Amino acid sequence: MRPAVVIVGLGNPGASYERTRHNAGFRAVDLLGERFGEGEWKEHQKFLALSCEARIGAVEVLLLKPQTFMNRSGEAVRKVVDFYKLTPAKQLLILCDDVDLPLGELRLRRTGGPGTHNGLKSVVEAIGEAFARIRIGLGAQPAGADLAAWVLSVPSKEEARAVDAALEKIPEMVEGFVKGE
Repeated sequence: MRPAVVIVGLGNPGASYERTRHNAGFRAVDLLGERFGEGEWKEHQKFLALSCEARIGAVEVLLLKPQTFMNRSGEAVRKVVDFYKLTPAKQLLILCDDVDLPLGELRLRRTGGPGTHNGLKSVVEAIGEAFARIRIGLGAQPAGADLAAWVLSVPSKEEARAVDAALEKIPEMVEGFVKGE
């Protein structure tokens, strides 16, 4: 399969990170796999990632979860972009959490800087700013809380409900993006 679009969820591999705030991107791409996937997730060493082939309408899509840990996500993204000779501005979509957005808010941007997100910083360093991203709002960390520790913690039940409600909107948003709507 030669994908027309690659969708990358940012997160950290391993069971200890699964339900953390910072893994909202992994959770979002997992939902896309459930909805549009055409097979199982497979380890893809050449991309340093897990991948799942998918189809959204008539569009062939590759779903990706980098296994490099968040701060090195750009390594996996660079490998897939180079391998498929993608034009990131048209063929790449990144899904990630964002502490600068209110809890449960979603925002699609076609380009831009990484803000405070180290995973996005890594991607920008690897391929530049010209790629689309859907950011999943976590809200700001509590006053005095260490940002890294907070994003790597599990949200409260109330916060988790808000994130889950936002994630449920992702497949429709992504379908619109892929179909150019």
